[in-house]
Amino acid sequence: MLPRRVAGFSRLNCRKRSCALLLLCVATAIALPAQTFTSLYSFDGTDGYAPYGGLVQGTDGDLYGTTGYGGANVDCEFYPGVTTGCGTVFKITLSGTPTLTTLYSFCSKSNCADGAVPYGTLVLATNGDFYGTTSGGGANGEGGTIFKVTAAGKLTTLYSFCSKSNCADGEGPSGLIQATNGVFYGTTGAGGTYSRGTVFKVTAAGKLTTLYSFCLQSGCADGEGPSSGSLIQATDGNLYGTTSTGGANGDGAVFKITLSGKLTTLYSFDYTDGENPNAGLAQASNGNLYGTAYYGGAYNSPYGFGTVFDFEVTPGGTLTLLDSFDGTNGMWPTAGLILATDGNLYGSNQLGGAYGVGGTIFNMSPTGTLTTLYSFCAQSDCKDGYGPLAAPVQDTNGTFYGTTWLGGVSSTCEGCEPGGTSGSPGYGTVFSLSMGLGPFVTTNPTSGKVGSSVMILGNDLTGATAVSFNGTAASFKIDSSSEIKAKVPTGATTGTVTVTTSSGTVLNSNVAFVLK
Repeated sequence: MLPRRVAGFSRLNCRKRSCALLLLCVATAIALPAQTFTSLYSFDGTDGYAPYGGLVQGTDGDLYGTTGYGGANVDCEFYPGVTTGCGTVFKITLSGTPTLTTLYSFCSKSNCADGAVPYGTLVLATNGDFYGTTSGGGANGEGGTIFKVTAAGKLTTLYSFCSKSNCADGEGPSGLIQATNGVFYGTTGAGGTYSRGTVFKVTAAGKLTTLYSFCLQSGCADGEGPSSGSLIQATDGNLYGTTSTGGANGDGAVFKITLSGKLTTLYSFDYTDGENPNAGLAQASNGNLYGTAYYGGAYNSPYGFGTVFDFEVTPGGTLTLLDSFDGTNGMWPTAGLILATDGNLYGSNQLGGAYGVGGTIFNMSPTGTLTTLYSFCAQSDCKDGYGPLAAPVQDTNGTFYGTTWLGGVSSTCEGCEPGGTSGSPGYGTVFSLSMGLGPFVTTNPTSGKVGSSVMILGNDLTGATAVSFNGTAASFKIDSSSEIKAKVPTGATTGTVTVTTSSGTVLNSNVAFVLK
């Protein structure tokens, strides 16, 4: 039996996949100016299978991620009959020939007490370690876990859900964020007081507090089933997210929740502007929130192919439909969006595209111009990948990196559990997409007080000669070629963090650092 959150994911998509897998991929590549797509790595099952989540850059400059299945523990005792393993944590190097290392295989403990089937993307914490969730397993059965894992692969289970009767503390978590107060926040797709999902906070030591249980209002008008990895901390300090169902129309909702747990339902979808948002939101430089909805929109399929929307974060804020997917430019996005250094928003669709099946990578301007950048299954048997489920991440070298949950050069995955389809193409891939964007630096955290320590990540930082916060020079220490530690200087103001490299190149931060 799959954990409830992943099972819901499978039910939502299998009726599309079973049809889509009958389509044949053709061996034609898409080429747009100033872009280069490269398939970097194909999983083979023993090193992982079905990377549901995206990638995150570590302090060493490598990329880290999880696979939902596969790994060393093939029997996956928590799920009888599953022979592909219960998931992994991995890292992939970018210098030279990409090399993937499996750092941890879940279900290493009896009854999968360490967790099973990691579904969300890892988050790099300010202490340099990674934090994440598994959708199943844990000390209490199927509830899932919160874990910490080091870059060397040492994993610590911090919390097991369903610790309370009827899983009142939540069930099936899917991703975390670390807020500016240092505490982690996340959602569960099920469980809670009304069994419809929760918002929670958890300390680095594993102390969990349930902040809100959905379906408090009649008819779940407040939302139901918060979307995967649905939280973002906006510049106003509040958390924002989506629910995949519920709301006034039952089609999902946008909500705001304070760090102390006061939730406000801001908008309810009505199919024409989107239905069942399955991912979180991204905030652009104009302050608005952008996201995707899995169904709905202008094209009736009869479910609709999904939408991209813009939500204005103001009292009585409005939602604007920016575009509806039509199948040829992608369909049924499970991924949210990220804001890149060119000012555009980037995302992916799990299906559709030029070849009718493998999914797409796209970008969209904040004003609503959508461009398909790559369609998967451009290579025979989808050797370039099939079905990106998470948005690509922009590395500090300027290039985008992502995963597909199927496809690749490895043999077909006969009878694999997640897709429920014998002969699914491959076990998943890691890919890169260069859009010709230059390098930059990023800070962790993105806000702080004078005197606080800030992690600055980048590339080729050895020998850096200067760091400044919006023009005010800061003291700093070079830890490696990819990491600098700096102190927020007296006199600093909100603005861009810059690093001057040994060659004299000035690297700017991708977002403004906010002085508290």
